[in-house]
Amino acid sequence: MFELRPYHRHNHEMTYNPFREMEEFERRFFDGPFGSFFQSGDIAEFKTDITDEGDHYVLEADLPGFDKKDIHIDLSDNMLTINAERHSAHEEKDKEHKYVRVERSYGKYSRHFDVSTVDTESIKAKYENGVLSLTLPKKHEVLPEAKHLEIE
Repeated sequence: MFELRPYHRHNHEMTYNPFREMEEFERRFFDGPFGSFFQSGDIAEFKTDITDEGDHYVLEADLPGFDKKDIHIDLSDNMLTINAERHSAHEEKDKEHKYVRVERSYGKYSRHFDVSTVDTESIKAKYENGVLSLTLPKKHEVLPEAKHLEIE
C-alpha cells in the first residue's frame, strides 16, 4: 500500500519520525477527490447497477448529495444519457478563507447507455435517498409473419 521510493536524507529531516510516511500517504490520498482510487483524480462517472427483471431492466445509479433538479436524463438516437451536476458550497462560502480542508467532490458527471432494446416511450425514473432508479421496459419482439407464396 505504501509507495517504494529511494531514501533521501535531507538536513531538515535528520531525526526519525515514524509518522512521516503515514502523513505523506494521507496527504497523497486526500490531494484530490477520493485520492488515487481514480486515475485522473476526478470522478468522471458515477456507479450503476443494471438488473434484468425479465420484461424490463432496472438501472440504479448512485448519486448521493445531488438535488433532483440537478439530474437530467436525455434520450437521443437509442442513447440514454444521465447528467448530474453538483455545485461547490465552498465557492460561495469561503470568501473569508475559513475552510481548512475541502474533500467533497463537485462538478459534472455523466454516463451514456445503449437503449436500442428498450421501449423508450415507457421509461420511468425516480430519485430517492441518493439513488436514481430507472425502469426500462424491453421492446416486444415483432416476429415476422409466416406467409405462403404462390408460384406464378
